[in-house]
Amino acid sequence: MQSTGQASTQAVSFVPMQGSAMTYATAYLRCLSPYARDKEDSSVAEVNSWHMEPPIEEISAVTLRVANMRESVRFYRDVLCMELLYGGEDAGFSSLRAKGTQSAILNLEQGDTVTRWGRLIFHVTNVDALWSHLNERGFDPQIPQDASWGERYFHMLDPDGHQLSFACPLQ
Repeated sequence: MQSTGQASTQAVSFVPMQGSAMTYATAYLRCLSPYARDKEDSSVAEVNSWHMEPPIEEISAVTLRVANMRESVRFYRDVLCMELLYGGEDAGFSSLRAKGTQSAILNLEQGDTVTRWGRLIFHVTNVDALWSHLNERGFDPQIPQDASWGERYFHMLDPDGHQLSFACPLQ
């Protein structure tokens, strides 16, 4: 395809499908590569239109690297009351999920930890009750506060230094 040097747009067609999650039958996009965006000849910047079917429907799991599997499993299972799906205290890899839900799975992988990567956010029923529960068990969560985006929340670090946030909608 010959380029005119101008960024072009192409119609995007979204067709909702039957089912509990919305999916899309077709999506065509034309993109300009950040590498070639400022080049005189933008023909190298064109990326062929692509067809995506379906887009991401949910986040299935998040994996955290942990230095001490025993301590991490005990924290997520015993302190936060998550259900252990796979692995355990002596395993190299464990999977947990919030009890009674079909939420994303939290995987723990034994290895060198990486901190300051972002934040894992849990929605809870009662932020203040969970804060008290954690504080009474010797953890040091930040004081709960009301956010401008309509949630009450607090942050704390897990045993490996991963930042966690616990939040619920303001009533």
